[in-house]
Amino acid sequence: MVNYVKQTTLSNAIGCSGIGLHTGAHISMTICPAEPDTGIRFKRTDISGGQAIIDAHWRNVVPSQLCSAIANDADVTIKTIEHLMAAFAGLGVDNALVEINGPEVPIMDGSAAPFVFLIECAGIKEQDQNRRVLKVLKPVSVTDGDRQASIMPGENFSIEFDIEFESKAVSSQSYAIEFVNGNFKNEVGNARTFGFEHEVAALRQAGMLLGGSLDNAVVVSGDKILNDSGLRYSDEFVRHKILDSVGDLYLAGAQIMGHFSGSRSGHAVNHLLLKTLFADPKAWALVPQRVGNTAHSDVEATLFDTAPTPAAAAGR
Repeated sequence: MVNYVKQTTLSNAIGCSGIGLHTGAHISMTICPAEPDTGIRFKRTDISGGQAIIDAHWRNVVPSQLCSAIANDADVTIKTIEHLMAAFAGLGVDNALVEINGPEVPIMDGSAAPFVFLIECAGIKEQDQNRRVLKVLKPVSVTDGDRQASIMPGENFSIEFDIEFESKAVSSQSYAIEFVNGNFKNEVGNARTFGFEHEVAALRQAGMLLGGSLDNAVVVSGDKILNDSGLRYSDEFVRHKILDSVGDLYLAGAQIMGHFSGSRSGHAVNHLLLKTLFADPKAWALVPQRVGNTAHSDVEATLFDTAPTPAAAAGR
């Protein structure tokens, strides 16, 4: 008898508050359990009527600088979702409703660690419906100047990434990881977002980084790290880019069975990769996830003419 992995959600609701990295606004947020087959959804509690819900899905991605943002048909938006999405992906949470009273997820300490902590405190429970994973069937690549991202078939979800900056504090870094046995939490989840001191004034003048500080980002000045506590990993910068990629890729609406490779890639290129992947129905399939394996290869995969909705990806 074949046993399949079940969908999951939180056991209890749990809340937090913090500053928005770009808006500087004080935001309160509650992560709530959600029904099977609903995926990850955001609800703007400061918006009245039926226009407050935004599905965390690649179809809803809207252009935004230095973060990932989504919007619904009523142009209600939520930005800087990538670290929370990475925590959901890293802990295997399929369904959750995020109630939030503003347009931006709080930055917390700049990593996914506070969200991992919250979700673990709330608890994770299995649901009745089977989980499906997104199986990559053939390689897909995109480029934008010197930025490149690709995804290809693989037995598990794995990522390799490389970056290069002029500052000697960052320089060239590369890292590769296969996500197994809950290693997201310790290997990637603590890596913080980062920026460069010489760029801050211009970005703030443009209305960004209004809530940024040494409490929620690693700041590089020339060849030095300004944070008194230093780095959490010697290669924290590239690990954070992997964290961002995990969050961006979870906008596929399902856990991914495949290998992602990024070179200087960012949010826009990651989203372009998802769009390109789903444009080719022969490049992917949704398959049930078998206990003890990433996906059940003996089950015939159903190919879809269009990309899965969040509900379809979860298991419907």
